[in-house]
Amino acid sequence: MADRVTVIGWDGTPLTDAARSALAAATLVAGAAHHLALPEVPPGAERIRLGSVDLAARRIAQHRGSAVVLADGDPGFFGVVRALRAPEHGLEVEVVPAVSSVAAAFARAGMPWDDAQVVVAHSRDLRRAVNVCRAHTKVAVLTSPGAGPAELALLLGPVHRTFVICEALGTEREQVTVLTSDKAADHAWRDPNVVIVIGGSGITPARGGPAAGAARGTLQSGGWIAGRDPGYPGAVRGWALPGPAYGTVLGESESPQLRALQLARIGPRLGDLVWDIGAGSGAAAVETAGFGAAVITVDRDPDACERTDTLARRFGVQLQVVQGVAPGVLEDLPEPDVVRIGGGGAPVVAACAARRPERIVTHAATRDEAEAIGQALEDGGYAVECVLLQSVELDTRGWTERERAVAFMLCGHRPHQ
Repeated sequence: MADRVTVIGWDGTPLTDAARSALAAATLVAGAAHHLALPEVPPGAERIRLGSVDLAARRIAQHRGSAVVLADGDPGFFGVVRALRAPEHGLEVEVVPAVSSVAAAFARAGMPWDDAQVVVAHSRDLRRAVNVCRAHTKVAVLTSPGAGPAELALLLGPVHRTFVICEALGTEREQVTVLTSDKAADHAWRDPNVVIVIGGSGITPARGGPAAGAARGTLQSGGWIAGRDPGYPGAVRGWALPGPAYGTVLGESESPQLRALQLARIGPRLGDLVWDIGAGSGAAAVETAGFGAAVITVDRDPDACERTDTLARRFGVQLQVVQGVAPGVLEDLPEPDVVRIGGGGAPVVAACAARRPERIVTHAATRDEAEAIGQALEDGGYAVECVLLQSVELDTRGWTERERAVAFMLCGHRPHQ
């Protein structure tokens, strides 16, 4: 294995002292043709044209000496760092980053981008990037051949957006064009490019000319959307599914229909913290986390806690599992946005209401219990919704009743100040 592997980002500006030092000591340098032509590359170093990152990584792993990999922009952002650090290569790397092509593109447009979605578009799955552009008002698309501005515009069809197309950032051929998406398909665009897709919020990008020293756009294989993929890995399609879909047995009060309505009222979102008290099988907690919310589950039964933890690992979601008895165990938990209560009755509801989450969702098996819970919610300052939910599962071979579930679903809404 190489004694040292340094990944250097290049954005068209002069290399930093750290980058120059790493290059000066390199006995192997990998990069694109324009990287290998840089004057700082030692003339005696072995040079590898960076086409397949996997092939280059295998060669670097076999090298004895100091290796440098040059990449456009920030190599840790949809770049080569992920591939080099893959377990099959066993490479530990040092990174000298540069300005990413996405940051440079938004700088050219004169716009902030902390509220933007960032996606990678490949021709094989371009529709996913297009669907993000349909659903969000600010998206940066790292394009690739066959999945560029024209193809984006064609698939968007009647959904009109403003395109800020940044071509060949950081080079002498750099050009920034602002136009509506229905005009983008009429042009031929130079690679590499980044497309900022704006729509639905009245944001107007700046039309200033390109400045020197921007990041050069690039695309490496890997993920397709910045941050966490909202479709949690390993999950079956859909939600509020019966127990067999999760390889578990649901409790008497865990009908999929009740869970569906509870999840609809919880409305889990990225950035929320949801308590799931009395997690039972763990299906509700896993599905809540699958929507992007942070979830803390609480259950007095150690077996239930273990089942929930196992289910979360199987479906690739992150849960904090707490074994303990509510309401006492709740005192040390961080403040929730929404609470789902699977058991504990009015005392637990009252304790949760004292923490002032935006919503509390629970259920009751009897009318007396429902009235007690409703009163606890009202006393806590919540408006109360109560629905009597009855579901009958049928055996379609004979259209006979297989299972019946009846429950009162209650949701407390805290009035907004």
